[in-house]
Amino acid sequence: MNLPEFQKSVYPLRDKLFRFARRILEHREEAEDTVQEVFIRLWNNREKLDAYRSVEALAMTTTKNLCIDRVRSRKYPVENYEDHRNYLENLPGEQEQDHSEVIANIRRAMDGLPETQRIIMHLRDIEGYEFNRIAEIVEMNENAIRVALSRARKRTRELLVNNEIYETHGN
Repeated sequence: MNLPEFQKSVYPLRDKLFRFARRILEHREEAEDTVQEVFIRLWNNREKLDAYRSVEALAMTTTKNLCIDRVRSRKYPVENYEDHRNYLENLPGEQEQDHSEVIANIRRAMDGLPETQRIIMHLRDIEGYEFNRIAEIVEMNENAIRVALSRARKRTRELLVNNEIYETHGN
């Protein structure tokens, strides 16, 4: 694969890879570094990319693996729920606060999920991937993906409902 082919097929994945890495890592700089590393690895293996059925699935799998390696190597927990700042800046004041709280609650609920469920939920519900692509990325069969997604959604819903009940009755 030459440079123009690489730019045409791989570079458009940048934003998707960044959102995915950011969701796992929660730090913008770390996500940017991870995506850069993915691009370097793909470029270094550009001659072999044609052998893959889906370069996108390879890029997502590589991103997932690098992110997991980074998370495991951390010595401190990360808590940053400001991912949607650009979106929120365009909302009126009161509405911005409401959306910010909702987003923070959803992120906290998703953070309470097991890692695999969190990744699957992000890929399906945020990135909009089909089940067959998710199966390639997380290296599971489609039925297991569907079960994990169902459990992730159910647990997220439970956590959100418990949070709402707590906030309503706690004040």
